[in-house]
Amino acid sequence: MSTSEVHTDLSRRGFVQAGAVAGAGVALAGSTAVLSSAPGALATGREDERQPGYGPLVPDPDGILSLPAGFSYRILTRAGHTRLDSGEATPERHDGTGAFPGPLGTELLVVNHELKGPRSGWAHPVPPAPGLVYDPAASGGCTVVEVADGGAHVTEWVGLAGTSTNCAGGTTPWGTWLTCEENSDRAGERGMTRDHGYVFEVDPGDRAANRDPRPVKALGRFDHEAVVVDPGRGHLYLTEDAAGPNGLFYRWTPPPGFRHGRGALRTLAEDAGRLQAFRCFDSRGRFVDDLSRAGRIGTVYGVDWVDVPDRDARRTPVRRQFADGRVTRARKLEGMWWGEGGVFLVSSYARAEDSPGTPHDGQVWFYQPRRRTLTLRLRFGLAPSPAGAGLTHRPDRPDRPDGPDSITVSPYGGLIIAEDGRGHQHLFGATDDGRTYPLARNEVNTGTAAEPEYSEFAGVVFSGDGRTLYASIQRPGILLAITGPWRRQK
Repeated sequence: MSTSEVHTDLSRRGFVQAGAVAGAGVALAGSTAVLSSAPGALATGREDERQPGYGPLVPDPDGILSLPAGFSYRILTRAGHTRLDSGEATPERHDGTGAFPGPLGTELLVVNHELKGPRSGWAHPVPPAPGLVYDPAASGGCTVVEVADGGAHVTEWVGLAGTSTNCAGGTTPWGTWLTCEENSDRAGERGMTRDHGYVFEVDPGDRAANRDPRPVKALGRFDHEAVVVDPGRGHLYLTEDAAGPNGLFYRWTPPPGFRHGRGALRTLAEDAGRLQAFRCFDSRGRFVDDLSRAGRIGTVYGVDWVDVPDRDARRTPVRRQFADGRVTRARKLEGMWWGEGGVFLVSSYARAEDSPGTPHDGQVWFYQPRRRTLTLRLRFGLAPSPAGAGLTHRPDRPDRPDGPDSITVSPYGGLIIAEDGRGHQHLFGATDDGRTYPLARNEVNTGTAAEPEYSEFAGVVFSGDGRTLYASIQRPGILLAITGPWRRQK
């Protein structure tokens, strides 16, 4: 028996002994930190209290973004319309975004562009800026947007080019952006000239630091979605949005003596540190094969970590390197955010054909590293029909949110979540006691009047001072700055 296997048995035994009491307490008594099931304001025993949020959404006469009364938005960049400082058009398919303080009171936003395949397949790929290209055949990458005077002045430039399907990512405590490729094409596939499926570091404040881009191979090669950094322990947590089989939740542990900082990750050897996938078990010590098994808010799982055999997936994709019963899986592991001393992570949905457990329209989990527990904080029940998920907006009935994706912790309490579901797409909030409220609705119809289509929201993040919420409408690619009478949500 290996050392890691002994560690697994001991941690499971400790969790079972504690969980027999603590787990029952959560299930029976509840917790103010546990979010309840959506949609809408839920029964909490305090029906006389003011409902959360900022009131109903007011239709936008310009057909871009409906917001509550008193709120407004400004378009910062728009694919094919606004221009980079080098003259090319803003790339399309906006996605994950990080916000950083810039010089002289400005704000720097690093914006992913989720573009897959060759450059010829897109009207507005990320321009191949000299010295910033990883694979000249690939169309994706990141731009850096400098916002001054509340968005009255905007400058945009390329931070990284020649990568593929830059979906989400995450900020670091040392002020850089980690962008994730949600695509693992090998050189020679889809016209690519280099391997993909990696994480890259982008420095928003130092263009020279981004030259000669190198993947952080120590973090593995798979369909990366998001990444967060534990600022105390130095671990990196990563989600994988993949199917057949479903994806995994990973932890990377730095090698002894390693110190995080600007540019340090790109100096690592390919096999540096330990990349591990999670393995969950319930309060009785029973293995949990898929997170869809959890059907009740407050469900708590213990977590162990299992070493990845071949992190660069030379012959077999990482998620397929584990036998059944070895690791826990989940459908569409999406956005993450660090807060409350742990990791909020999203499973966007699980249909009956996708997962072995109870179908749902979204889950939000919270991983507590100190206790090594995973708690179900928010769950969306499966809509009985497509119309139940808000395919047709009705002013007299609040839209039912589904398909959570990008997520951030709000400075005003609770969470702000970007929807990637069916029908109209929303930004919505969730309070600590589980009530949800609409914050914005995408009104950009990319379909027809008879068959409307509304793109997902992405890259939701607050400014450093908390006064502005940045978010993007992915298609056609619009970066927005939202301001208004923010207040504490209770």
